[in-house]
Amino acid sequence: MQTVQDAAALRAVIRGWRNQGQTVGFVPTMGNLHAGHHSLIKLARARADRVVASVFVNPTQFGPNEDFSRYPRTLVQDQVGLAEHDCDLLFAPEVATLYPFGPEGSVSIHVPQLTETLEGAHRPGHFDGVATVVCKLFNLVQPDLAVFGQKDFQQLKVIERMVRDLSLPVKIMTAPTLRADDGLALSSRNQYLSADERALSIQIYATLRQMRDLIAKGHARAVVEQAAASKLARAGFEPDYAAIRRAEDLAEPADGERDGLVALIAARLGTTRLIDNLLFD
Repeated sequence: MQTVQDAAALRAVIRGWRNQGQTVGFVPTMGNLHAGHHSLIKLARARADRVVASVFVNPTQFGPNEDFSRYPRTLVQDQVGLAEHDCDLLFAPEVATLYPFGPEGSVSIHVPQLTETLEGAHRPGHFDGVATVVCKLFNLVQPDLAVFGQKDFQQLKVIERMVRDLSLPVKIMTAPTLRADDGLALSSRNQYLSADERALSIQIYATLRQMRDLIAKGHARAVVEQAAASKLARAGFEPDYAAIRRAEDLAEPADGERDGLVALIAARLGTTRLIDNLLFD
């Protein structure tokens, strides 16, 4: 596997592949890779001739009180894991490569509606940063397809909307959430959990399943959401939301609506903020 940091080197490698008629799959990441990321590489490998991954901790998607400086940078470890999972090229740019006028002076992309609820309401500007950096990366890599994990469900929907609205020639593919044996969704932030917090963390997935089951039995959405948030609070979490939405557009479903829904939870456990979701279908 080759690693490049600048745009010219990236484009030169991809140009060589294109001249041979090869297709390109892309997996954008912020690094500190784990088995969940490697599953995205596996899916891209199955659907494209060549696979590019990026590692870039994007400053514009972190708020002023969030963990940008604390976010783990493990590039050497990431290179080893990507090579072991048959990634062809790693793009690991510096901030100046993606933000030549600085993060504060960058052109910004805003996806309306989808970004104004749930994560967007609790992390203002977060999805503007996500959409902006993903669009920049798509312009640099120009992949045929890109793979994103279902764990960041709202992010996935934002990127799908951006790609469709801007007519970007890339197919978005979804990989299912990879979980530990006890149900906890794999995340780079799990390493921040203490042993006691790790034991409690499984309550998020259990609560998601309970929300799904209660809706299937006909319970009112608002009652189910309130019960889920209360359950997490009693267990020691600080929930930001426990919500049921339409999976297609994250709109609030009508009373009695049962099909095509998703439950989403964001909650803080100690100093670590965890998110997860569960499709009802």
